[in-house]
Amino acid sequence: MRLQALIALALLTPPGAAEADALRLLAELRERHLPHGMVLDPVFQSPEGDEIAGYSRCGDSAVWTGHLLAAEAYRYAVTRSGDALAGVRGALNGLGVLLDVTGTDLLARCAFPADSPFAAGLVGEERRHGVYGGTLDGAYWQWIGNTSRDQYAGLFFGLTAAWNLVPDPQVQTSVRALATRALGFLQERHWFVVMPGGEISTTFLGRADQQLSLLKLGRRANPGRFETSYKALSLLAAPETIAPVALEVRDPHEAYFKFNLDSITFYGLLTSGDNWWLRLNYKKAYDILRNTTDDHGNAFFNMIDRAINGPNARRDAETRRLLDAWLRRPRRDSWVDLRVVYPSCRQEDRACQPIPVEQRVRTDFLWQRSPFLLYGGGAGTIEGAGLDYILPYWMARYYGVSQE
Repeated sequence: MRLQALIALALLTPPGAAEADALRLLAELRERHLPHGMVLDPVFQSPEGDEIAGYSRCGDSAVWTGHLLAAEAYRYAVTRSGDALAGVRGALNGLGVLLDVTGTDLLARCAFPADSPFAAGLVGEERRHGVYGGTLDGAYWQWIGNTSRDQYAGLFFGLTAAWNLVPDPQVQTSVRALATRALGFLQERHWFVVMPGGEISTTFLGRADQQLSLLKLGRRANPGRFETSYKALSLLAAPETIAPVALEVRDPHEAYFKFNLDSITFYGLLTSGDNWWLRLNYKKAYDILRNTTDDHGNAFFNMIDRAINGPNARRDAETRRLLDAWLRRPRRDSWVDLRVVYPSCRQEDRACQPIPVEQRVRTDFLWQRSPFLLYGGGAGTIEGAGLDYILPYWMARYYGVSQE
């Protein structure tokens, strides 16, 4: 659906202004952030202009396409609309491209046609990760390697949400196929992520929480292939989910994106059934995480907590306020420096208390950035995709936190 039509739909939406905002942001995302079917962020000619000069943030395209899939799955669960179902299928297709293009079921960070007018800029920005080639439907594509665990976490978060919320047979078949391919690649390589030349970009060894989260969806979607693996690893390693989280929360500011990855990992582990002993260990690990982030003013983490722990009046009221505040933020990455506004604590770039949402640094996905960050941003030419509103908004609607 074209941008103008979706905006018209948003403006006519009966339930309220918040849904209109969510639909408007989705319309803009579809029009400007999916040039090749996966989430990228446009770079404009100038901070004030609307002419797109290129695209950026290709290295995390798999993560955010997974988040887009989750957002569309929640939207479908609320509205049962054909457009939401089409959005789910579109995001699944994009994620499928990221597995297809490598030729081995390795997940690419991002991919784009080699003859795209934006290819040179994307290659220049991501060259450090390795640029590879592959053929899709007879066309030559380029893709970015050095795939991290982050990309797999984003993929499986989206797949898990779609499996949980979208009972459409075509969607279920696609989720099963993508999860099987991605997991099969990792298992066959003993949880090492191996590039085409044999280089190892990362490993899941030492992260039982992430292995189990991926395997749990595999077990649910394809029990014949993965149930034995999940049961064996969970019985041995469920207590080991605690240690890496306990280590990460020792610094609640640096590499804050780790908490987004942890949150979506525990979404996979704790939003479907298991025996009491496994849930006890998973919950202990999650509680360590949540006890660190619950006062960070984070709408997305609040909604993950709602999915895991159920209603909480104080938290849910805060979520509504945080989403309202997000709408008052600029979308582009203009530079922010709050050192003259708020005192720092322990580090030059760290405030003593979480900064109000309206003032926080402009970024790709607000909820994966430290709420204490005092300065950062860019030239004001890169536009965020808006998933940091769209996703928690539709989660809030689904769980009854918001009525409009």
